[in-house]
Amino acid sequence: MRHLAYLAVLLGCLLGTAPLELFLGTRVYARPRRLVLTLLPVLVVFVGWDVYAIAAGQWTFDPRHITGIHLPGRLPLDELLFFVVVPVCAILTLEAVRAVRGWTVGDEPPDQPRDGAGSA
Repeated sequence: MRHLAYLAVLLGCLLGTAPLELFLGTRVYARPRRLVLTLLPVLVVFVGWDVYAIAAGQWTFDPRHITGIHLPGRLPLDELLFFVVVPVCAILTLEAVRAVRGWTVGDEPPDQPRDGAGSA
């Protein structure tokens, strides 16, 4: 079971932030295009970085704690999932804070008032 340790941590992260989507209505999963566009730069930069570091012998993974499934560039599947799960959890947390605090970022639908904007 130790080979599932990395995945167990990632699952714990997802389970810990799932209530934010369900109870605070963050709508992170309801906007898949926005989520993919947010994750894409993270994946490109950090997967590239990891593959380079693995090839250079600067970065390794304890085989006792990963599934053993490797992608091209000897990147463990677990590591790729890390680069998806952790940003998703961060986005969920940010959107939850925005929901509770009423913060806007300018991409809200036009029928929603923005902070400091009153009716004329």
